[in-house]
Amino acid sequence: MTDKNIKYFTTGEFAKLCRVNKQTLFYYDQIGLLSPVLKNEKGYRYYSIHQLELFTLIALLKDLGMSLHDIRQYVKHKSPEKFVSIMYQQKEKVAKQRMEIEMKENMIDAQIELMNKASSIDFDQVSVEQLPEQTYYLSKNIENVSDEEFFEVFSDFVDELYKLHIDTGYPIGGLTKRKQVLKGEFTNYSYLYIKQLHSRKDNPYYKTIQGDFLTGYHIGEDKKIHHTYKRLLSEMNRLNLELGDYVLEEYIYDTVVKTNEEQYVTKIMIHVNRKKN
Repeated sequence: MTDKNIKYFTTGEFAKLCRVNKQTLFYYDQIGLLSPVLKNEKGYRYYSIHQLELFTLIALLKDLGMSLHDIRQYVKHKSPEKFVSIMYQQKEKVAKQRMEIEMKENMIDAQIELMNKASSIDFDQVSVEQLPEQTYYLSKNIENVSDEEFFEVFSDFVDELYKLHIDTGYPIGGLTKRKQVLKGEFTNYSYLYIKQLHSRKDNPYYKTIQGDFLTGYHIGEDKKIHHTYKRLLSEMNRLNLELGDYVLEEYIYDTVVKTNEEQYVTKIMIHVNRKKN
């Protein structure tokens, strides 16, 4: 401290209060962002207690991604009006970051849920399950598209999930309409989809119907999945069931958790109806 009536802090003391090293304060002084209020004849530098609030603001804006250049421009031309304007801008940024963090947390929860469920599944089993109505976000139609067109649609779909903050962490699947399945075009998907917990207005959502689904699993490479489809359709006939409106297909295990494609697991859910006598 120095002077009798005014309290000052040395560079070391002020750095400790700000929880930074002295070099940070030297640099801020060098670029004209935050300079000591006093430098005596011996070269000692002193900061005022009032500058602690300014440093706290600088640290906050920096943490929120504001450049030191922009912060310096505010410091040089600060005013109550400009301060309030900056605070509103940063509040919007924090709200957006909070939304993104919540989305990521939901994605993590979904991934944990899926993996925990998968650990108790017998992948050799074929069963008929009654599934509730589900809401899916759909891509553009991809029936009969070329490889190049498929890439474009898939890329656009992923971009939409990010921009709309609707990536729920559930797997991206393929929906195949009845007519494709009947023709044996099991991977001529009609749409890509991702499960949604909440629907929003003006988005291309698809609601599945509550009903029975013949569910089985394909283990191995995608190019061999037609063998599993034929096995499931044979089981469907044995159980006196007929093909419903669509088939849903999505990965259970893929490159995220398995090294070899031979170990990948795909879940196939065939909408079915009881045959009328």
